[in-house]
Amino acid sequence: MTDARADIIDHSDAADLASSGRPAWLHDRLEWFMDQRFGCIIHWGPYSQWDCIESWPLVPADTWARPGTLKEWIERGKDLERFSRDYRALNRTFNPVDFDPDAWASLVKDAGMRYVALTTKHHDGFCMFDTATTDYRITHPDCPFHTNPRANIVKEAFAAFRRQSLAISCYFSKSDWTSPWYWSPDFPIKDRHPNYDTLADPERWEKFVSFVHQQIEELMTGYGPIDVLWLDGGQVRPPKQDIRMAEIAARARRHQPGLIIADRTVGGGYEDFITPEQQIPDEPLAVPWESCITLGRSWKYVSTDTAKSTPEVIRMLAETAAKGGNLLLGIGPDPLGRIPDSVAGRLAEIGQWMRANGEAIYGTRPLPPYQSGSARFTRKGDRAYAIVLEPLSAAPGGRVTLRGIRPAEGTSVTWLSSGQSLSWVTEDDGFVVDLPAPAAAATDAIVLSWPLHEA
Repeated sequence: MTDARADIIDHSDAADLASSGRPAWLHDRLEWFMDQRFGCIIHWGPYSQWDCIESWPLVPADTWARPGTLKEWIERGKDLERFSRDYRALNRTFNPVDFDPDAWASLVKDAGMRYVALTTKHHDGFCMFDTATTDYRITHPDCPFHTNPRANIVKEAFAAFRRQSLAISCYFSKSDWTSPWYWSPDFPIKDRHPNYDTLADPERWEKFVSFVHQQIEELMTGYGPIDVLWLDGGQVRPPKQDIRMAEIAARARRHQPGLIIADRTVGGGYEDFITPEQQIPDEPLAVPWESCITLGRSWKYVSTDTAKSTPEVIRMLAETAAKGGNLLLGIGPDPLGRIPDSVAGRLAEIGQWMRANGEAIYGTRPLPPYQSGSARFTRKGDRAYAIVLEPLSAAPGGRVTLRGIRPAEGTSVTWLSSGQSLSWVTEDDGFVVDLPAPAAAATDAIVLSWPLHEA
């Protein structure tokens, strides 16, 4: 992923993306994708053995990724050469013997998530799949896990996700800070970009382009049906870092018909949906979008990390759905391949809420005025939903007031999770609902529903 301080998402190109003339089949696929509403992104690799952020500490210019309090940085005398050497050698101790992809898949499914994005390769270049392009991979003899029957992590995980009917989003970093054709050993490394002039040395750059094309070809041909190709590393773009996205997309879609592509932060013809990172847009966007947000503070496993509360995640789900987006919630397994108990417990709580209230999230679209106080509005077919995020802050007597929207006279407003009909009256430009005691005392968000009528 990209540190939010380095790449603030700019939505100003949304109109251009919306009018880019995409084919009808892609429009239909994107409608399907936006129906899913809730997904999981899993960051995992040898870097899980350290409490540092993934990949970014290798970049000399990105000093924020090597804070003075970082244990591994301090232990190496804050010497970047030594730190980088030891980071790159983490593959030699990576042995996640407790990796159980079916347990992961069940956990994600039970949380109410509909799809999973898995890091097949992060910026550091370590491949979690069996590739012929590099020795820096999970299945190479340098990695002690290579003898495990589940050594091809990506293949095993994708298969387990499909067994739970979860859609597959294939995360792949276009940049590669181990490839000698991106960061050449002939020149000093400065920042996240190639450390040579790609336009002046087109032969070297062409080797990198071929390298990337081959890796994506492997993923698109050897790992079963894939729904989304989620390309990170937005600095890899024309004119200086042209990897010929048109060729990548055409070849990938020959193998994976209906493939959706997210060429993150690049814009143009291959960013089929926008991916705001660690933020939710202030307003509904004119294009399909997915907010990728961590459950804790980090994308990867960090031993001291703490998870967001269940009400906070439910609020994010309500916010994204009410604004027409998906929520991609980030988690990270530990070095042995286990999902931490604190994460598993939080996902279980979220799943319990989703089983009772997911009707107001899945397959919905925004409903103006989108929100009223603590409530967020969605619609599906001829039903309206109000996700009331703070019922305990309602007016005295267990009453909720919703402004800017009103059911038709004589229609029934129900408490979704129980099906109970509630009494309501019109008031000014909205209406007031009387909550039963259990709803008024709920600690998580409650959902109200009523037949939708057009004004």
